[in-house]
Amino acid sequence: MFARIRAVSSYLPEIVEKNIDLVDARVIKKIGVEERHVVKNESAGDLAVKAAEKLFDEYKISRDETEFILLCVQHPDYLGPHTAAQIQSRLGLPQIGTMDISLGCSGYIYGLATAKGLIETGAVKNILLITSSVYTKYINAQDLAIRPLFGDGATATWIEAVEEPTENIRAFVFGSDGARFDKLYIPVGGSKFMPRDNPEVFETDEGGNVHSNYEIHMDGAALAYFTLHEIPKLIDDVLNKAKLTRADLDYCIFHQANKLIMEYLQKKAELENVPYFNDISKSGNLVSGSVPYAIEQVIKSVSPARLKKVLLTGFGVGLSWAGCIVDLSQIFKR
Repeated sequence: MFARIRAVSSYLPEIVEKNIDLVDARVIKKIGVEERHVVKNESAGDLAVKAAEKLFDEYKISRDETEFILLCVQHPDYLGPHTAAQIQSRLGLPQIGTMDISLGCSGYIYGLATAKGLIETGAVKNILLITSSVYTKYINAQDLAIRPLFGDGATATWIEAVEEPTENIRAFVFGSDGARFDKLYIPVGGSKFMPRDNPEVFETDEGGNVHSNYEIHMDGAALAYFTLHEIPKLIDDVLNKAKLTRADLDYCIFHQANKLIMEYLQKKAELENVPYFNDISKSGNLVSGSVPYAIEQVIKSVSPARLKKVLLTGFGVGLSWAGCIVDLSQIFKR
């Protein structure tokens, strides 16, 4: 029995924030984000439930077949218990296994690996893998260096066991560098620096961008360097593990950091001749949801026969990275 991806759906909040109201056209062209969907009162759990409901409806999958929920989320509804347990109840599912994965931009790949392990060891047959990101709740409205990049949203992926001769999800490679954790982080809010012991303090940088110690701090230059330095090697390692060349690939679907970085990465990784997704114009960077959201966009316009060998990579907050090869040709609606 091997694990395969059977369905992918997404949910974006109703509120749309247009970047032209925040920054000039040159910035929009550079980052490639025209507008983003943002939450107001919704939580990560709220978005996750809506993405799952949409998946069940779009693909006519019976929710009662769900045997395990994996939720990739960095900002859970509560510090405890884990949000995946609440999603099980809110979806009206049986009392199944649930688990949160606290990862960001690389989280979807780690989630696929976890799902594959659970299925291929015979623990379960059907897994609902959800990503949910509400980053804009943690970005100051006056931080125009960061806010135009990120959108909120959730995705749901159905992963199931199938009897097939070859693996559908394979060649995983992982990495992390915790020494650079502070290149994208929130200083206060965890057990190390608790809110009750650390009053909120606001600061303004040289560019006039405002943020507090309760909000996201991001070193864009350091993240760009990290991406262009680490990810080409990750791509080589995944291809070597899968015994594939770039010419063998049908498609590349990577974490969508921003348009310019993706263009540089495509050249640096020598992927100019491979179909390559690079479009966050209407969504922004969805963090752990960017890869499955991109998958959903690709399968709308690309023939299944051209999606048998797809390279996925995720990279960012942590700093963390991961990649694998997947067969997306069996995603279909009943």
